[in-house]
Parts: sequence; C-alpha cells; structure tokens
Amino acid sequence: MEFGWNADDLEFRADLNEFLSEELSGRWHGSTAVLGSPENADYSRRFCGLLADRGWLTPHWPKEHGGVEASPWRLSILSEELWSRGEPRGPQYMNVNWIGPSLMAYGTSEQMARYLPPISRGEVIWCQGFSESEAGSDLASLRTNAVLDGSEYIVNGSKLWTSYADLADHCYLLVRTGDGRQEGISVLLIDMDRPGIEVRKISGVVGEHSFNEVLISDLRVPVANRLGPENGGWKVVREALSYERVGAPRWARASRVLNETMQWALENGRAPSPDVLESVDIASEACEAARLLYYRVIDERAQGKPPTPNGNVARVAMVQAERAVAEACLAIQGAEVMRYQGLANQQIRKSLAAGVAAGTYEIQLNLISRLLLRLPKG
Repeated sequence: MEFGWNADDLEFRADLNEFLSEELSGRWHGSTAVLGSPENADYSRRFCGLLADRGWLTPHWPKEHGGVEASPWRLSILSEELWSRGEPRGPQYMNVNWIGPSLMAYGTSEQMARYLPPISRGEVIWCQGFSESEAGSDLASLRTNAVLDGSEYIVNGSKLWTSYADLADHCYLLVRTGDGRQEGISVLLIDMDRPGIEVRKISGVVGEHSFNEVLISDLRVPVANRLGPENGGWKVVREALSYERVGAPRWARASRVLNETMQWALENGRAPSPDVLESVDIASEACEAARLLYYRVIDERAQGKPPTPNGNVARVAMVQAERAVAEACLAIQGAEVMRYQGLANQQIRKSLAAGVAAGTYEIQLNLISRLLLRLPKG
C-alpha cells in the first residue's frame, strides 16, 4: 500500500500555489492590517470572492449548495496552503468550515436559501456567540436567555471574546430557552444590525484586536431564525465544535515561519548556537508531529467516522507546535523579530493565545485523559 498524494491532488496543490503566489503579494505578507481590523475584513471579502470564482471557497460543500463535494483530503490541501500564508480568508474561515455545514445539517429550506449563497460567494462575515463571563470552557452554564413571545424570542444577556463581532453581518448565537444545562440550549441566527445589540471592542494584550463583548438587550428574534429544535441546540453545537476542536492546520503556518526564520538567519550571518539549533529541532519535530496527528483526524473524516478524541490530541499537538516555533524564532532573532510585520511576528503574537482559543489546552488534556486514556477524574 502506498501512502501519498495522488496525481489529482498534486495538480490541485500546484494550481493553488500558483494562484496564491500571484494574489498574495508582499502587500499581504507585510500588511499592518491585523486580524480583526476593517482592513483585514475588506481583504478577506475580496480574496474569498476570488476563491469562490474558482470554486475553491466551499469545495467540500454539496453541489446543490455551490460546492463540488471535494474530499476531506482535498480540503486539507486548501487549508494547509492558506494557513501557511497566514490565512487570508480571515474571519470567513468559520463561515465555510462549520457554520455553513451546520446550516446544511439542521437548517430549514428557507434558512439555507437565505444564508448559504452569500457564504459560498464570500460576501458575508459571521461571528459565533458562545462564551460568556461565566461560561467559557463550561459552555453548558451559559445564561443568555431567550423567552418566547408569540412568534419571536426576546433575548437578553451578553457574550464575551466574540471574534469579529464588530465586523460581522450575522451571529450564530447560543441562548438558554429551557431548564437544565445541555437540555435547555437553543441556537439562534441573528442579524448584527438589529436594535438591541451593542458591540464593545476588547483590546488585545499583544497589540491586536479581534475579540469583542456583545451586549444583548430585549433583542427580538423570529422563531423562524432558530436553527434546529428548541432546547436541541446542544446537539447542533456539539457537532459544530467537534470540527473546531482540532482547529485549523496552524502547524502549516508555524512550519513555514520556522523555515523562513532559519533562512533569514543564514542570509544575515546569524550562525545559530547549539542551544538555538536544539530549539529549532524541537520546533521542527513538533510541527511534524502535529501534521501527522492532524492527518489522522482527516483520515477519520474521509472514512465517514464520527469525531473521536484524536481531534483533541491533534489540537494539543498544534498548540505545542505553535509555542515551540515562537520560542525558536525568539531564540534566533530575539526581540528583533517583533520589529517586522509578517508571519513570524504573527506567529509569536498568536502563540500567546494558542492554548485558549477553541477550547483551552488544559481542558483538552483532561478530555484526552478521560476519553482516550480512560483515567479517573481527580
């Protein structure tokens, strides 16, 4: 048995790389438009439109919704190459990879007709209204409530750490509609320009802004905007989160940054010391481990298997890779690396929060110990 990319996959990667080399000029890599900025969002809309024109924005979607039913492996090639260049899809990454599929799985025909075409054309930005001040990793403790009033819900509460909320057209909002924990949660699809929504920016500790607080006061949402059954939102969101937990192939960006930083050192006469070379070796091995563990999850998807704890393992490995590469870059360039805009600068900044977004690193370890290793709680 031969393990490797087939001829069609190799041709697709070559075509994609040629396109990206032409479209992602030095303006993109050297841009000061940080993630979460209006400039980044504008670039995302333009770039995603170009991907859509080539059938590369939602290739994994069914044909009736604008896709070509590409395999998980083909999608992984697309994600790898985009993430290795700093993910120019920006805030639209969530749209195409789990909000759209969630709509296809649980949405009504009217919801799909309204929301899916703009996503597949790269025209809109969504945010996810999940976390709250008292409901982060323990999402089932959320308190934002929705009370039924005729044909509408009246929503009150707040969401925290909501990426892109200040730029988003729509929000995939988790609310409490009943008693219990998981049993009383529903999903609402809301327009961010409705009366009753206030977005407050949260400044980042690393000089970037992408997080927001969303305050919701007497927001009226039609029942027709509920995704899935009332009080059945936990199942809907669990399926969505199962694909977010492994996360994007961030090891691809980390690996590229490591190689480019080493090349910079050689070109500038910075001969690495043995200690620096050791940190580079550790980072390189971490990236390779993350890549292989990520591929294991992709293989499970390709076989149609349900999500397993292997996704948690891959998620942990990618956090380790990101942190190891950031440490290696600092060892090679020192503080000088932060003077330049580009992927290395982004890598170091993002590594600081790598173990928090999409499920904290420590909780992923707890899940692995319980679900995979069968260790007792304690």
